[in-house]
Amino acid sequence: MIPLKLSIKGLYSYKEEQIIDFEKLTAAGMFGIFGAVGSGKSSILEAILLALYGSTERLSDRGEKNSMVNLQSNHLLINFEFSAGKNNSQHFLARYSVKRNAKNFNEIKPAEHTFYLIEGGETTPIQQNAEAIIGMKKEHFKQTVIIPQGKFREFIDLTPGPRAEMMKELFGLERFDLSAKTGGLLKVVKNELIRLETQLEGLGDTSEEILKEKFKLREEFKEAGKKASENLDKTSLQLQSLEALKKKHLQFIDFQSKWDALQSRTQEMEEKKKELKAYTQANNYLRPIWNQIKDCQLELEKASTGIVNCNRFKEAYSDDIRKLELQERELREKAEKRPLREAKIRDLKKVLELQVIIKDLEDAKNKVSSIKPSLIENQGKLAAIEKQLSSLEEELDNSRSQATSTQLAKLTGDIKDWSNLSENKNNLELSLAQINKEIQSIKEREEEITSGIPSQFENLDSWYNWENEQLKSLEAGKEQLIENKALQAHVKSLKTGEPCPLCGSVHHPMPLSTDETEEKVAEFKQRLIASKQTIDKIQKLSRQLYDQNLQKTNQVKLYTEKEQDLKTLNIEFSSLKNDLMADGLKDLDALKERFKKLKGQIEKEESLQKSAREYRKQLESLRLQIENGQQQLKVGEQQTIELTSRLKAKEEEISDKNFSNGYMQSSTETIKQTIATVLKDIEDTANLLDGKQKVLKDKRNDETTNLANLENFKNNKEEAVLKLETLNSKYDELKTKLGQTDQKLLDKLFNSNLDEEKFDREIREYEKECSIVQSHLSSLEAEEGVKNFDQAHFNLLQEEFDSKKAELDAINKKTINLDRDISELKEKLETKKDLAKLLDAMENRATNLKELEQLFKGSGFVKYVSSIYLKELCNTANKRFTQLTKNSLRLEIDANNTFWVVDYLNEGKKRLLKTLSGGQTFQASLCLALALAEKVKSLNQADQSFFFLDEGFGALDRKSLRIVFETLKALRHENRIVGIISHVEELQQEIEVFANIVLDAEKGSQVMYSYQ
Repeated sequence: MIPLKLSIKGLYSYKEEQIIDFEKLTAAGMFGIFGAVGSGKSSILEAILLALYGSTERLSDRGEKNSMVNLQSNHLLINFEFSAGKNNSQHFLARYSVKRNAKNFNEIKPAEHTFYLIEGGETTPIQQNAEAIIGMKKEHFKQTVIIPQGKFREFIDLTPGPRAEMMKELFGLERFDLSAKTGGLLKVVKNELIRLETQLEGLGDTSEEILKEKFKLREEFKEAGKKASENLDKTSLQLQSLEALKKKHLQFIDFQSKWDALQSRTQEMEEKKKELKAYTQANNYLRPIWNQIKDCQLELEKASTGIVNCNRFKEAYSDDIRKLELQERELREKAEKRPLREAKIRDLKKVLELQVIIKDLEDAKNKVSSIKPSLIENQGKLAAIEKQLSSLEEELDNSRSQATSTQLAKLTGDIKDWSNLSENKNNLELSLAQINKEIQSIKEREEEITSGIPSQFENLDSWYNWENEQLKSLEAGKEQLIENKALQAHVKSLKTGEPCPLCGSVHHPMPLSTDETEEKVAEFKQRLIASKQTIDKIQKLSRQLYDQNLQKTNQVKLYTEKEQDLKTLNIEFSSLKNDLMADGLKDLDALKERFKKLKGQIEKEESLQKSAREYRKQLESLRLQIENGQQQLKVGEQQTIELTSRLKAKEEEISDKNFSNGYMQSSTETIKQTIATVLKDIEDTANLLDGKQKVLKDKRNDETTNLANLENFKNNKEEAVLKLETLNSKYDELKTKLGQTDQKLLDKLFNSNLDEEKFDREIREYEKECSIVQSHLSSLEAEEGVKNFDQAHFNLLQEEFDSKKAELDAINKKTINLDRDISELKEKLETKKDLAKLLDAMENRATNLKELEQLFKGSGFVKYVSSIYLKELCNTANKRFTQLTKNSLRLEIDANNTFWVVDYLNEGKKRLLKTLSGGQTFQASLCLALALAEKVKSLNQADQSFFFLDEGFGALDRKSLRIVFETLKALRHENRIVGIISHVEELQQEIEVFANIVLDAEKGSQVMYSYQ
C-alpha cells in the first residue's frame, strides 16, 4: 500500500479541511510529519486507520466515537486515496463519514464507510473492504505498515500463540494445515483395502495343482500332433514334386502360344526395317547439305535487299543534312543576342518591386486615415460601459441573499440519500422475496429426490448399505459358479469304475451339468449389473441431495444477512427523516421544493455576477483595442516615411528608364508573363541549338554508316552466289550415289516425324523376344514328363494331403484351447499374487496415514511452519540489529516462539528480550518491524513499499539516534518509503521534506510543507 492523498475534516483538532499530499512527500523516499505536542500529528495515522478499517486507535468502536468528532463541528469526513494490489498498480479511494444528531449533540449517527476504484478518471464504488484490498487485518497493518504511537513494541510483547497465529494469517500458512487432506487419503486407502479383499475373494480356489494337470494334458496333445505332422510332411514332399512338373507344363503351353504370335508379325517387321533405312539416309546424309543450300539462298536474298535499301537511304541523308545546317545557323545567330535581352528582364523585375512599394505606401496612408475615427469611437464606448457596470454592481449588492452553495450541496446530498435509501430498501425487499422463493424451490427438489427411496428404507444411506451387501453376496455366488465351471473340465474324463482325478472316488452319482452352470453364470452377471446400476443411482441421488442441502444453507445465510441489512437500512432511513423534520421538512417533496427555491436564489445572483463579468470583459477588451489602435497609428506613420525613402532608391536602380516607364502602368501579371516568355524563349533557343547540333552530328554519322553497309552487302552477295553453286553440285552428286533421286520423296522424308529410336528399339526387342521364346521351348521339350503331364495322379495326391492336414489342424486346435486355459489360469495366479502384494502395501500405507493423521491433528504442523517463518524474520532483523548494537547483541527465537537476546559482551549468554533497555528495545522493535514489512512486500509482489512510524525516538541518545536515522535513510536504496512522526528536533534538522502541523486557536490544526 502506498498513500497518495489524505483529506481530514472534523477529526479531533482538525476543524477545517486539511489535505496531506503524500505524493510530493513520498517522492523524497523519506519524509517527516513534525509539530508540537497536541498539534495533531498522530491524528493523521488515526485518520488513515479510520478510512481503511473504520476504527480509531485511541477510542473504542462504539460508545466513545462521539469524542473523536471536533467539538465545533457537526460532520467528520475523511477521504484517503492510496494505491494497492499487485505491484501497487490499482488506485483506490476510502471514504469515512459520520454526522452528529441534530437533536442530541453527543449522539453520533452510524458511519458511512465506502471504498471506490479509480480508473481512467472515473470513480466506481466497490464491495471490497480494506482487508481484501490490502491483504491484511488491522492488527497486522499496525505492526507492519503504519505503527501508531505507543504500539511500536506490540509485536515483541505478543505471546507465542498470538504471534504464531499472526504469521499464519499474514502469510497464508493455513495451506500447511494437512489434517483434512490426510483424513481424506486415509478414507480412500480404506476403500481400496475393501476393494482388494473383494477381488481376492472373487478369485476363489485357483491353485498350482490344477495348472499341473493342464500341462500334462497338453503334452499328450503335442505327441499326437507330432505323429500327424510327420505323415503330412511325407505326403507334402510327393505333392511338391508333382507341383513343379505341373508348373513347367503350364510354362511350355504359354511359350508355345507366344511363339505362334511372334511368327505372325514377321512381314510387319521387314516393312519397318526398309522404312527406317530410307529415313536414316535422307536425314543423316542429304538433309545437312539441303539445309546449307536453304541458308545460302536466304543470305543471297538478304544481301540483295540491303543493296537496294542503302542506295535509297544515301540520297535521303544528303537532303536532311542540308536542311539541318541551315536551321542550326539561324538558331546560333539568335542565341548571340541573349545578354541584351537579360538586361531588359532585370529592369522589368525592378518595375515589379516599384509597384509593390507604391501599393504598400498607399495602404499605409489609408490605414492611418482609418484608425483615427475608430479610436475616437472606442473611447466613447468605454465611458458608457463603465457607467453601466457601476449601476449593475449596485444592484448586485442590494440583491445578495443568505443562500450558499454549502446549503445547496447539503440539500442535494439529503435528496440523494433519500433516493438511495428508498431504492436500496426496495431492492433488499425484492431480494428477500427471491431468496425465500429459491429456498422453497430447493425444499421441493429435496422432496423430489427423497421420493425415489423405496418405502422399506429410512434414507439413502440405509438403502446403499443394503444394496452393497446384496452386491457382495452376488459376487460370492458368481465365484462359486465359476469354480464349478472349472470342475466341469474333468466331467468328461469320469468313467464308471475308474477313480476321479480330483477326489479319487470310483462312484460318480451326480456329475455337473455344463448347460445348467452356464445359465446360472449368465443370470448372476445380469443381477450384478443391475445391482451396480442401483448403487450408482443411489450415489448420484446422494450427491444431488448434498448439493441441495448446501444451496439451502447458503440461501438461508444470505436471507439472514439481507434481513439484517434491511433493518440497518430502516434505521438509517428513520434517522434521515427525523433530521429533515427538525429542519421543517416533512417529506421528499418538501425537500425538493426547498432545494428548488434555494437554487433559484443562487441562480439569480449568479446571473447578475455573470452580467458583471461580461461588462468587465468588454471594458478590458475596449481598453486593449484603444491601446492597440494608438500603437497601430504610430506604426502606420513610421511605415509611410520608410516606404517613401525606399521608393526613391529603387527608381535610381533602373538602367533603361524609357523602356521601364512603358510598363509602369501594366499589371503585375502582364509583367511577370512578359519576363517568363522572354526567359522561356532564351532557354528554348539554347536547348534547340544544342538539339540541332546533336541531330546534325547524328545524321552525318548515319550517312557514313550507310555507305559502309552498302559496300558490305555487295561483297556478301558475290560470296553467296559462289557458295550456292558449289552446294547444288555436291547435293546432286550424293543423291545419285544413294539412289534417292526423287526430290518430292526426299522432301516428304525431310518433313517426316518418324521416331527413329522407337522404330529401332521395337525391331531389336522383337528379334530378342523371338530368340528367348525359342530357347525356352527347346529347354522344356528336353525335360522328361513336362510335355506329357498326368493331371489325374496329381489330383489323388492332393486329396490325401488335405485329409492329413485337417487331422493335424484338429489336434492343433485342441492344443490352442488348452494353452488358452493354461494362460488364463496363469494370469489368475499372477493376479492373485499381485493383489496380495498390493493388499500388503495398502495395509502399510493405511498404518502410515494413521500416524500422519495423529501428527497433523490440532494444527501442529502449521505451528511448526510458523516458527520457521519467525526464525527467517529474526535472521532478517539481525542484519540491522547487530549493526545498530555494534555487534554486541543478536536476536533469537526458541521452539516456543519466545524472543531471546544473545549478549556477546557477556560471553554470548542468552537473556529474555524484555531485559533490554528502552533504547535497545526500540532498536529491536524497529528491526523486527522493518523485517516484517519486507516479508509483506515480497508477499504482495510490490516493487515499492511504505513504512510509517509514530514516535519511539525519545528513548535514544544522540549517537543511537544517528545510527537509527542512517538505517532509515538506507531504506530508500531498497525502494522503501519511510514516514516519521516526531517532535525530536535532531530529526527535524536531518529530514529535508516534511509537513509541519500547527495548532491554531481559531482554525484548528493547519498543515504546512517544507517546500512551500
